[in-house]
Amino acid sequence: MSFLKQKITINDEYITLGQLLKEVGVIQTGGAAKWYLMENSVQVNQEDENRRGRKLYPGDQITIDHFGKVIIEK
Repeated sequence: MSFLKQKITINDEYITLGQLLKEVGVIQTGGAAKWYLMENSVQVNQEDENRRGRKLYPGDQITIDHFGKVIIEK
């Protein structure tokens, strides 16, 4: 199974996991992040994560089940 791998460039110090999910098109609205994370596996730097407010910094690698891997860049 091949996964999509993409890089997201941020201008601020960090982006939240909920914002990232919306940015890459996994969810339509920020409010959907809570429900998405309850039902799907997301890992940040190879550790399970379910907090939509988790701060993601440049260098972080996020793996989203059934979507792929996203790398945060500055």
